[in-house]
Parts: sequence; C-alpha cells; structure tokens
Amino acid sequence: MIKAALSVLLVLVAVSSTFGKYIPKTGKRIPQTLSRGWGDQLIWAQTYEEGLYWSRSRNKPLLVLFHLEDCPHSKAFKKVFSEDNEIQKVLDEDFIVLNLMYETTDKHLSPDGQYVPRIIFVDPTMTVRADITGRYANRMYAYEPNDLKLLKSNMQKAKKLLKSEL
Repeated sequence: MIKAALSVLLVLVAVSSTFGKYIPKTGKRIPQTLSRGWGDQLIWAQTYEEGLYWSRSRNKPLLVLFHLEDCPHSKAFKKVFSEDNEIQKVLDEDFIVLNLMYETTDKHLSPDGQYVPRIIFVDPTMTVRADITGRYANRMYAYEPNDLKLLKSNMQKAKKLLKSEL
C-alpha cells in the first residue's frame, strides 16, 4: 500500500513539474547549451551572422540579447525572462534569437554604448531597429526584471513593423 502511494505521489510530482514551463508545438526539445538558461526550449543562433541569415531566410525579426554570466542584473533578468511562458512562446514562434556574452564588430548593435543586459531587434532586411527602445534614457536598450510588459510590447512592435515595412 505504501509503495503504491509513493508511486502515485512520484507520478504527480513529475507531471506537475511539466505544467510550469513553455513547451513548443513540436514537443519538448533537448536544451541547447547556446540558451545559457535564457530559454532551453528555444532554438538559438550560434553567431550574429547565422542569426542574420536565419532572420532573412525565414522572414522573422532577430532578437539579440547581450548579457554576462556573472552580472547580477543579467542574472535577475534571465530568471524572469526564462520563466515567462508568453515571451518564450512568442520568441519560439515569431523570432530568431541570439544571446551574446561578447560584443560584435557591428557598431550598430551598441548605438548608445556597451552595457548588459540589453536587447536589440534586427529586421529581416538586416536593419537594426534603433527605434525600439526600453524605458531608460541613459541605457536605451536595457531591460530589468520589472520591464517584461514593455519588452512584450516591443516584441509586438518588431513584428508589426516588420509586416508593414516589407
């Protein structure tokens, strides 16, 4: 009797732990090391050049996320970003994603300086969307944990403007 109760309890714990995370339509994927914890079920581009190629060939905007592993601001933002199912779903279905822990040679990706975490959108014509900004005047592309609503809005802008421009 005790073994049966423990078995049922173990199954319930296993099933309940799967309800909290976003799972793509194609089924659960093996976590990529490229995700670095920002969204294990997303398919991440390996390089900026690969992200641009995927963006152009799939006609989806590219979201470039700059961060550092040991930065407390990046860690705090990563936690809420990776746990938000709505963001994960929209990224999986409508964006090409790239996260970088180093700066690229493209100076358009740091229009107001090099800081982390910051998010830059690039459209399929390879145009950096400098007009889609966060809420800070001194760090225009920075996002903090309490900025998820603004980030979701900016993601929608990147998608809408993409459709009206092409």
